[in-house]
Amino acid sequence: METLNKFSIISLALLLSVSSALLSCTTAEIHRHQFVIQATPVKRLCKTHSSITVNGMFPGPTLEVRNGDSLQVQVVNKARYNVTIHWHGVRQMRSGWADGPEFVTQCPIRPGGSYTYRFTIQGQEGTLWWHAHSSWLRATVYGALIVRPRLPESYPFPKPNRETAILLGEWWDANPIDVVREATRKGAAPNVSNAYTINSQPGDLYNCSSKGTIIVPIASGETNLLRVINAALNQPLFFAVANHKLTVVGADASYTKPFTTSVLMLGPGQTTDVLIRADQPQARYYMAARAYQSAQNAPFDNTTTTAILEYNSARKGNAPKPIMPSLPAFNDTNTVTAFTRSFRSPRKVEVPTDIDESLFFTVGLGLNNCPPNFRKSRCQGPNGTRFAASMNNVSFVLPRNFSLLQAHQQGIPGVFTTDFPGNPPVKFDYTGNVSRSLYQPITGTKLYKLKFGSRVQVVVQDTNIVGAENHPIHLHGYDFYIIAEGFGNFDPKKDTSKFNLVDPPLRNTVSVPANGWAVIRFVADNPGVWLMHCHLDVHINWGLAMAFLVENGVGELQSLPPPPPDLPLC
Repeated sequence: METLNKFSIISLALLLSVSSALLSCTTAEIHRHQFVIQATPVKRLCKTHSSITVNGMFPGPTLEVRNGDSLQVQVVNKARYNVTIHWHGVRQMRSGWADGPEFVTQCPIRPGGSYTYRFTIQGQEGTLWWHAHSSWLRATVYGALIVRPRLPESYPFPKPNRETAILLGEWWDANPIDVVREATRKGAAPNVSNAYTINSQPGDLYNCSSKGTIIVPIASGETNLLRVINAALNQPLFFAVANHKLTVVGADASYTKPFTTSVLMLGPGQTTDVLIRADQPQARYYMAARAYQSAQNAPFDNTTTTAILEYNSARKGNAPKPIMPSLPAFNDTNTVTAFTRSFRSPRKVEVPTDIDESLFFTVGLGLNNCPPNFRKSRCQGPNGTRFAASMNNVSFVLPRNFSLLQAHQQGIPGVFTTDFPGNPPVKFDYTGNVSRSLYQPITGTKLYKLKFGSRVQVVVQDTNIVGAENHPIHLHGYDFYIIAEGFGNFDPKKDTSKFNLVDPPLRNTVSVPANGWAVIRFVADNPGVWLMHCHLDVHINWGLAMAFLVENGVGELQSLPPPPPDLPLC
């Protein structure tokens, strides 16, 4: 009898474990989409341009999934440019072939070609996004990627009455590809944008734009979730809603300890989830975004984009003129610092300690002397130079015949080296007056090798070479804890006492303060080649990037699988 009971208990346990496994399998879905990259007439600021879009939509389609779901997105390139798509912030565990940066994890999809991105979203909830990762195509090729909790779980905050994606963008009254090509030819800074946009519309403060202004409906007493994404190419942005407080509940698809603010600042690439409560008189209120510009004396687009938060009853009859929010001054670094330092994880987290790799990366601009065979017209940077940018004095050069991941996986020699310096080759007063002898970086395709499972700390230090600036630094394939940030030169003797090892925020893009530093930590648990770069696209073009080569661990589950058969060839 006793044996039978034991048998019954074991059988029941097995049955339960199989049922729960089946249940989790049935709740995870595979979402299939097709993205057709094509030229589409888009009219903005009184003029029609032939813009590159996905499926003729601008912004592109919003993808909605649940934690644990998989995506299969076939990208068909019917445009005249090479293209790739990056799924910004997706961890891509052992699916590096789907990450998307051109010549890093894949060769581009040529005109007429196609490629299917296949990946699973695991352990992430909140707002991510997708965008082109080839030249400046992401000016118009982007969209939201929303990850909801797996069923039957819910948000760790009261369920909002409705949700709205707010994609902040940047618009050129020109072809963005021509803008970057001209700048590259001249060695100069590219022309600044002509407008900022909310969900691709500039809003009421621009010519020929008020008909398209985005309306965000709300009813009195509701609490709505705004998923704010900075999809601008080159500009950190302030965002506010007139007379309304915003409660931050998430960022970069990780929940945060809620805090209330009247203004957000997002660097390009960053996302912020906020709750907004309809607790004001029934009227119309502008949501507005404009530049945070930390680089002194550098030209920038000083315009303001708007959408309208409209209470239901305010729609009837003669709609009142919307109320405008007060936004910080364009150079208000104090507001930015107060905002970024408010982020915390909701509870105590497992921050990597016992660091295996302690790295120090300088980030900043540079100037290359005019090559002797170049005409003066090709050296229109300051004093007849050409603009450059670097990390640890290495200006990153992408390969052209193979992707880095292919070269690594297939052992192809001569494509990259693994001697990216873990520390600046020359120590100097990073944020002081920097000697002109340090302005010219070297070029190279240098990777930094990490053993699988190594615990990594990176101090990211801005420099004053050419000029200091807030740099949004994005790491592909990983989230990381931001354990500290500060101004001046990082000093390990005194600044380690500022480390938050209890509840630091988990992000995929860190805004490194102008003339300051930030410290991040992560565990190298995802094999492959992972780009780390400034998300101001002008700076990527100039070489402000590097890549980590994370080696395979032990066995299949710690190794990169072979490439899919339809991976594009160079």
